[in-house]
Amino acid sequence: MLEYDEIKLELEGLKPQLSDLADAIALPKLREEVSGLEEQAAAPNFWDNMEESQKVLQHTAQLKGKINEYEHLVAQFEDAETLLAIAVEENDPDMLEEIRTAVDQVIAGLETQRLSTLLSGEYDSKNAILSFHAGAGGTEAQDWAEMLYRMYGRWAERHGFKLKTLDYLDGDEAGLKSASILIEGFNAYGYLKSESGVHRLVRVSPFDSSGRRHTSFASIEVMPEIDDSVAIEIRDEDLKVDTYRSGGAGGQHVNKTESAIRITHIPTGIIVACQNERSQHQNREVAMKMLRSKLIEIKEREHLDKIEDIKGEQMQIAWGSQIRSYVFMPYTLAKDHRTGFESGNINAVMDGEIDGFINAYLKAASRGEI
Repeated sequence: MLEYDEIKLELEGLKPQLSDLADAIALPKLREEVSGLEEQAAAPNFWDNMEESQKVLQHTAQLKGKINEYEHLVAQFEDAETLLAIAVEENDPDMLEEIRTAVDQVIAGLETQRLSTLLSGEYDSKNAILSFHAGAGGTEAQDWAEMLYRMYGRWAERHGFKLKTLDYLDGDEAGLKSASILIEGFNAYGYLKSESGVHRLVRVSPFDSSGRRHTSFASIEVMPEIDDSVAIEIRDEDLKVDTYRSGGAGGQHVNKTESAIRITHIPTGIIVACQNERSQHQNREVAMKMLRSKLIEIKEREHLDKIEDIKGEQMQIAWGSQIRSYVFMPYTLAKDHRTGFESGNINAVMDGEIDGFINAYLKAASRGEI
């Protein structure tokens, strides 16, 4: 069958790509590193330092995961080859759809793993902290901020990542004024760093009785969750700490105790808040981790020598500064203004299908276009 001949040629073309991917992820080096870490874990004094032990085990699991992903891809490729050989031998046209699906899975897996090799930044492997802020426009903008909050939650769910709400401030009538979430998973920050910026919505507002079209804005900040192994000095005298009563989605002690914490870093004007831990002390710990993460992320992004050089300038959440537009009316389209990538299935995008935008950004960044 002609179709089987074409698929055979396609599989032959994928074989060198698999080999190139093994080189790109440095497969022998990964296996060697895992072996060394396992030897370390077998040492008698391994558990003397519990914190360090956990880090070693976590790193081992991440490396093993990378190896397993590649080996699974190779197994998928071999399964597709076997299916094709059986179909050709038996001259069975009914297997065409099954083989086509198997080959497409290999192609998709190759693309996904190729993209992961682009995540070589110092903090790309870290968890991600996302902060949402509604722009000017009252209820409409606050509703839009909540729509984005849900979109990234669905994205995290699709990828098997854990999501934890750190802070949530309700909107006046609907939506949210601001919120912060932690997305836990390997390379979460590497993928989501592309989402930092202003997002624009165009739709007929459900809050406008005249049915007019509105444009709304919300901003998203993305930073890696930085652990204590990264040295950074934050002076107590540079901090303004406020306590308030928890409220909004997930508050543990809503309107009962002033356990929520808001910290302002006076030199830069950066504000972080946490309300969803069980005590004021725990909320302060999380808020300080968020502040450290934000300061380090800005320092690295702006290539500054020291934290004191951060000016705390914020991009205006308004027209002209957006990275992406989401149009619901008069047509449906989500378009990224940095890469030109777009999707007409706006409902799928709002349901968390944003990998196309993320992948386009990573490719453009790897080519130096962004």
